[in-house]
Amino acid sequence: MPVKPAWADVHVPLMDLWSMYMEQPRDYPDDHTLLVDCDTKRSYTFAQIRDRSIAFGKGLKHVLGWAKGDVLAFFTPNSIDTPIVNLGLLWAGGIASPANPTYTVDELARQLRDSRAKAVITQKELLPATRAAAQEVGLPLDRIFLLGDARDESGEHMHWTEVDAGGAWIQPRKTVVDPKRDLAYLVYSSGTTGLPKGVMLSHYNVVANSHQSRRIDVKLLSWDYDSQIGVLPLFHQYGLGVVLNATFCSGATCVIMPRFNLEKACQLIQDHRITFLYVPPPIVLALGKHPVVAKYDLSSLRWINSAAAPLSRELVAAVWERLKVGVKQGYGLSETSPTVLMQLQDEWWRFQGSVGRLVPNMEAKIVDEGGEEVEQGEAGELLLRGPNIFQGYWNKPELNKETFTADGWFRTGDVFHVCPKGYFYITDRIKELIKYKGFQVPPAELEAKLIGREDIADVCVIGVWDPEQHTEIPRAYVVLRADVDQSDELAEDIVAWLGERVAPAKRLRGGVRFVKEIPKSQTGKILRRVLREQAKEEDARPKARL
Repeated sequence: MPVKPAWADVHVPLMDLWSMYMEQPRDYPDDHTLLVDCDTKRSYTFAQIRDRSIAFGKGLKHVLGWAKGDVLAFFTPNSIDTPIVNLGLLWAGGIASPANPTYTVDELARQLRDSRAKAVITQKELLPATRAAAQEVGLPLDRIFLLGDARDESGEHMHWTEVDAGGAWIQPRKTVVDPKRDLAYLVYSSGTTGLPKGVMLSHYNVVANSHQSRRIDVKLLSWDYDSQIGVLPLFHQYGLGVVLNATFCSGATCVIMPRFNLEKACQLIQDHRITFLYVPPPIVLALGKHPVVAKYDLSSLRWINSAAAPLSRELVAAVWERLKVGVKQGYGLSETSPTVLMQLQDEWWRFQGSVGRLVPNMEAKIVDEGGEEVEQGEAGELLLRGPNIFQGYWNKPELNKETFTADGWFRTGDVFHVCPKGYFYITDRIKELIKYKGFQVPPAELEAKLIGREDIADVCVIGVWDPEQHTEIPRAYVVLRADVDQSDELAEDIVAWLGERVAPAKRLRGGVRFVKEIPKSQTGKILRRVLREQAKEEDARPKARL
């Protein structure tokens, strides 16, 4: 039998995302500050966010003739302008497609081309890369806009605040969308295998997940007391669908950090009396062990939520011993808008290792390789069904058969078991995807680049565990051409060579290992599990003392 949530189903209104955030009843007043820039102290109240998002939405329709379904790509570090631009785009019926700001020109160009972006918004520091990517895909340079504090002195690229309908004879009206059919976000994920694919999230998907999660975290937040740091990237659904949702729904002020810096984060917690955090495991690791944390007063923290990758019991205990703050866990995917499972704030110790129970309105099944449900307590692949499940992969309808079962269950590719009380525990991952500090790293992409070197005959990339950083890191197993001699210098050169061609998260931090052959099945499929076992043996050997 499918596993059901402990909660009763919640009502999910049939509305678009802008209307949910900007028009639904709320507890906090219009002049309450919701967003604060951690560096400049620039801030926005609810009223300013609402009014400026409408102005930008009107500008899109007036200046660019924006139509329902047009895609705006985001290529920017975190900024307090990002939520407003997002909301204005949604008001105009557009689709937001965020890209990792550490992408190379080729990586950004791939997303611009695949998403069919009509325009891209970035920051001044990223203009060179953005212009190069736009030129590569034939996107006019006047379709590049800026957000943030810096302006383009040449005047070639408009700032988002200049995109308005002030001169329009007839003011544009809000675009009417079908919440269940029209997309709000097109976020890129590697899914279970291969290169990044566009995850189609409808307005209804994201609205549903907002209402599902309100029964847990949001319900216990107060607008006149609670606050958080927006350190999770807003190009990731964890940031878009969890951090912003908590702020807009509860009124808890969000202090936005463009990039994570541990000491600065500690200073912000101390100065702003931050009460809760949404973070990935590496930040939990730093809070539990880094010496700089001891310099600051973090006593305002009430709880921390860790997600994006599994968290060890040891780290949870380390943070408690040091800060007396509980670290609870959750689980989600871009494909699920994202939240699926979550611990309550008082469950972090009693159910250590669990990522919580199902949010309302969801069902789950644990199945074996043949698709049959396993006995309770046994491990198998997690299948999900609910209103927050995505609409499929953009431009790739052929993937639906492997992504969804015949009766409509979403296959996560993750291995779980569930206890009699309904708490889920993640044990393994079927998918080949490497997760470096919560970022997805597709091995196939790195292998495709590495095989392009003349001195490499074959290659396999896997994720290996780095206990110091508490994350997976990519490692390449390389078969050299017969006339090439292996050496430490060559291994270092391969690492550096790839590092120049990929985003930072995709670098070979696990190094290069030379092998005689890559293990493969009779059908030619790489047997990654063989190399994973080999890696465990290698890393378990005592290191030679110099």
